[in-house]
Amino acid sequence: MTLDYKAIGKRIKIARINADMTQERLSDLLGISPSHMSNIETGTTRVSLTTLVKLANALDISLDDILCDSVTHARPQFERDIQQILDGCSDYEIRVVADVARSVVDAMRKNKNLRSKDN
Repeated sequence: MTLDYKAIGKRIKIARINADMTQERLSDLLGISPSHMSNIETGTTRVSLTTLVKLANALDISLDDILCDSVTHARPQFERDIQQILDGCSDYEIRVVADVARSVVDAMRKNKNLRSKDN
């Protein structure tokens, strides 16, 4: 198994922005350099478990929030992500998102069935 450091970095950046915190402030709290913080957010460096825990605590989020793209059983986090997207949508946008989601799920299930028949 490999970790998706770009996805981890993106989630950290989003959490930092939501916390109204600069990279410099967060790096100070963690005791790391601003350039290292930038590299974590861009996914160009591997982040240690110790730093991940410090990040979660500083940003008041869970490790699930950070690692859900690398965890196979992360449904609650993705449901929260979807809810956050929908919270900012108009009635029309929600209808379009629902139609797109339904189409994507139908296509994935159809492709899964076709692959099963090929094997």
